[in-house]
Amino acid sequence: MAMFATLLGSGPRAPDSAYAYTRLALSLLIATIVGAGMWAVIVVLPSVQAEFGVDRAGASLPYTLMMFGVAFGTIMLGRIMDRTGVAALLAVAAAGLGGGFVLAGMAPSLAVFSAVHGLLIGIFAGVGFAPLMADISHWFIKRRGLAVVVVASGNYLAGTIWPLVIKWGIPAVGWRATYIGIGVFIAVTVIPLSYFMRGRPSAQMMAEAEAATETARAGIGVSPRLLVMLLVAAGFSCCVAMSMPQVHIVAYCGDLGYGVARGAEMLSLMLSLGIVSRIGSGLVADRIGATTTLLIGSLMQGVALALYTLFDGLTSLYIVSGIFGLFQGGIVPMYAVICRELLPPREAGSKIGLVVSATILGMAFGGYVSGVIFDATSSYRMAFLNGILWNGFNLAAVCWLIFSRRRMAGGLSRTAA
Repeated sequence: MAMFATLLGSGPRAPDSAYAYTRLALSLLIATIVGAGMWAVIVVLPSVQAEFGVDRAGASLPYTLMMFGVAFGTIMLGRIMDRTGVAALLAVAAAGLGGGFVLAGMAPSLAVFSAVHGLLIGIFAGVGFAPLMADISHWFIKRRGLAVVVVASGNYLAGTIWPLVIKWGIPAVGWRATYIGIGVFIAVTVIPLSYFMRGRPSAQMMAEAEAATETARAGIGVSPRLLVMLLVAAGFSCCVAMSMPQVHIVAYCGDLGYGVARGAEMLSLMLSLGIVSRIGSGLVADRIGATTTLLIGSLMQGVALALYTLFDGLTSLYIVSGIFGLFQGGIVPMYAVICRELLPPREAGSKIGLVVSATILGMAFGGYVSGVIFDATSSYRMAFLNGILWNGFNLAAVCWLIFSRRRMAGGLSRTAA
């Protein structure tokens, strides 16, 4: 705490300054802590199922409601951040998320447990997505892509750390005490940390950012509303495609006779390489632009999905899963960078929240529809082909955006001549 107080309390509060990088480190820490809201229920699912005496579908309901809560919370909290700044929002969200974990740990029934995940844990876990990404985007210009993907990596770090903590806690103290402990930890860490996030961009910084986005948006010749609609459609489509391996790779390996443990290893490989992908995509975006980086990531995601339909050997699946992880991890944060580059900065939280929520809903829909296709065909081949089709929709939207920019640039060049 003292370190953050020293670093955040000194130096110029300007884009790409030492203050900005210290704020970035703090944002990553907070995103990793609140990321527990998305991963905890997955780990305790077997314990919850056994205690409440329900089937697997019933035990999965809290996760489904939590995901819808995250999607809603990402939009709602993003809009609030635009008005109040991120500090007060973090404090409220930490209290709500911490309280949600405590209440879930004391839930007398699955219905209460599920409701808490949808109304408290899910909604307030959304603070780690759009609000934090939107906030950090104001503090970087030269390294904005890198800053946004670093904050977005907090969710993947949470997915690496929290399951290990919970797996230790369940046999030691039980899932209920583990949940209560997580809730208390979130509240006593994030609420004080939010104090150090009080700084807000100056009026001059916001005015310069506004002018820059207007110039960039004029270069593609579309209205803000149309651009948001395009990004929502693109984000939903790419995540429908992305969900197929992420949600079903464990079951797929089980069906092939390799065992679910192998599938879990492949999922872990995807997530770990996804962190590398996110950081790498941020570095690339700062050099060639977020839209071109998104195009590359989407194209390679489609290639990886196609490889899943061609190879099903154990070694091949590890390799393809690695390729998939190396490119899919950087896709979603690019939507946040594009929003920040092309849309009004004073609406960054709400617009990024809307687009990111579309990606979350795309994951939820894609995971479900892939299961439906498997049930209908008794094979994942058509499910992979369905993912390739949705990825094609995403590619088309991104290509249209790039084409519009180049067409406008060509028109301006001819006019100048």
